[in-house]
Amino acid sequence: MAETTAETPVADEVVETFETPDVEEYTSESLASRFGDPQPAAGLGRRKNAIARVRIVPGSGQWKINGRSLEGYFPNKVHQQAVNEPFKVLELDDRYDVIARISGGGVSGQAGALRLGVARALNEADVDNNRGPLKKAGFLSRDARAVERKKAGLKKARKAPQYSKR
Repeated sequence: MAETTAETPVADEVVETFETPDVEEYTSESLASRFGDPQPAAGLGRRKNAIARVRIVPGSGQWKINGRSLEGYFPNKVHQQAVNEPFKVLELDDRYDVIARISGGGVSGQAGALRLGVARALNEADVDNNRGPLKKAGFLSRDARAVERKKAGLKKARKAPQYSKR
C-alpha cells in the first residue's frame, strides 16, 4: 500500500495520512486465464464465386452449414480436411462450434471460402495467439484466382478455332 504524508505548516505539526485503494494486480496466469477461453467471433470468406459467412462460438466441435452437418454438406473427405485445417494448425479441435451460410460457386469454391471464413473468425477471436500460425500457413490470404472470361472470336478464354491453311 502506498502511503502519502502531507505536512501542514501549523504550530503543532499535524500529519495527515492518505491510503490509496487496492488496485487489482495482473499476473501472467491471470492474463492467460482471461484470454485463454474461447471467444465467439465471425468471419467472411470468398473463393471464386462462393461466399461464406461464418460464426464460431465456444462449444464441442459441431458444424452447421446451411442447416446441415459438415459430412452432410461436404461428403468429400478432401473438402472436410481443407475446411478443418485452421483448427488443426491452432490445435483447437472440438473447442468451437461453427455456424456457416454459404452461397454461390461450386463445391470446391465453397470449401475454400469456408476455410478462409473460419481462419478469419479464429484470427478475430484471439489476434495475438492465432494470427502468426494462420498467416504462416497461408489461411488469411484470399485466393484471387477466378475463371477467365471468354474472348470474342475464340471458343473459350484462350482456345482458338482450328487453323486451316486452305
